Amino acid sequence: MNKKVLIVDDDPRNIFALRLTLKAKGYQIESSTMALEAIDMLKNDQNFSAVLMDMMMPEMDGYEAIKIIRNTPLINKIPIIAVTAQAMPEDRQKCLDAGAQDYVSKPINVDILLTALENLS
Repeated sequence: MNKKVLIVDDDPRNIFALRLTLKAKGYQIESSTMALEAIDMLKNDQNFSAVLMDMMMPEMDGYEAIKIIRNTPLINKIPIIAVTAQAMPEDRQKCLDAGAQDYVSKPINVDILLTALENLS
């Protein structure tokens, strides 16, 4: 399986921590701090196996970004894991309803994240 993951998070510290963790597990990582840039990255490179999408970002949140991805034929099949500090059961459902395949709450439990990524393939 291709293990190329796009991390979308407005906090560079989150990207840094996830990049280190996932690289150690053999994943190839690209990242973006802005949703629109991430969507362009996906359009320009269809080799991503998954997107880790922060749901709370300033200029465009993850819900809107997922909606755009799901409505863009070139990239609408890419698996998305929603990542959010909002951890109520209805938040999980809201992420899934938006088009995410899975949901991981912050602070991220690495084992849960790795299981979520493996379950995508």
